[in-house]
Amino acid sequence: MASSSSSSSASLSTPSSENPRHDLFKEIRSHEIAISELNSLAASRNVYQKNGRLFFRKSIKTAIQSQQKQLDAAKAQLQKMDTAPRI
Repeated sequence: MASSSSSSSASLSTPSSENPRHDLFKEIRSHEIAISELNSLAASRNVYQKNGRLFFRKSIKTAIQSQQKQLDAAKAQLQKMDTAPRI
């Protein structure tokens, strides 16, 4: 039984590693949605942002800047994947 459970867990991890481009698109979309949701909040509110396993209270402006940095990094990674030579 142990061997069957390990093989099933291995098969679950392969779809995400098969198409890293799709995962990157999902990550980019997630950051875009987070930025839109943060922009819809009142500027005087604070939000909780996850950093590792902990949540920290931040201003909306700081949270938007953080999400924008992550979005820019993901877009740069996608662009790097697009310009890389294909085998």
